[in-house]
Amino acid sequence: MYSNCISVKTKKEIVDDWLPRYTGTNLEEFGDFILLTNSNSYLDLFSSLFKVPIKGKDRAMPSVTHDRITLINFGMGSPNAATIMDLLGAIQPKAALFLGKCGGLKKKCKMGDMILPIAAIRGDGTSDDYFPERVPALPAFNLQKVMSTIILNHRKNYWTGTIYTTNRRVWEYDQNFKEHLRLTRSIAIDMESATLFIVGFANQIPTGALLMVSDQPMVASGIKTQASDKKVTEKFIEEHLKIGIDTLNDLIEKKIHVKHLRFD
Repeated sequence: MYSNCISVKTKKEIVDDWLPRYTGTNLEEFGDFILLTNSNSYLDLFSSLFKVPIKGKDRAMPSVTHDRITLINFGMGSPNAATIMDLLGAIQPKAALFLGKCGGLKKKCKMGDMILPIAAIRGDGTSDDYFPERVPALPAFNLQKVMSTIILNHRKNYWTGTIYTTNRRVWEYDQNFKEHLRLTRSIAIDMESATLFIVGFANQIPTGALLMVSDQPMVASGIKTQASDKKVTEKFIEEHLKIGIDTLNDLIEKKIHVKHLRFD
């Protein structure tokens, strides 16, 4: 009855089969440096900049590749973030960089501002399946260090601080949750960063993030809407994407190693 099925038992066998299945891209076609996003706007822009086709438009995680860099839209939320980091174990990229949007939790953070995280609070739940809750979610230091220089080369300033990652999408009305966020002293909130850092660490993939403030959810007038998100996308994502590309190209050209930890 199942004579056409191929038996897979190990994690490596699973991810080798699933990464192409989810992305529509063969393993050998991926670059060894990965950009991650959860917006098709970044895919479209990358495709336009380098005149390369988007693959897997009918799949869960479409991608586009130019030279040694592949950009993947993995979708929204921590479960998807964990999935893509597990699947990337099939190709063991030299670095993975998340270009995401976030909600600014401080008045000083304006729309379009860049945030370079130094850590993320694990309010996601998903990362608990990988490491105990006391293990911090940290980006790869050398990757963030290179990116800080690239941001300044673009004549942009950036904020740095801790990101709160949640699995909860609709919370903007909840005053108790907002007070909890204030107590964490986090500079911004998203749904992916902590998960990406933790699962990247579990898979020995150096992982970083550059977030862009797309809304100010602590005040009613700053809550994201379809119209406001469209304005942010049109005005700010091109520079956001180019900073990510330039960061990875700098790593490639200067042969900078960002996997600076010893993994067991």
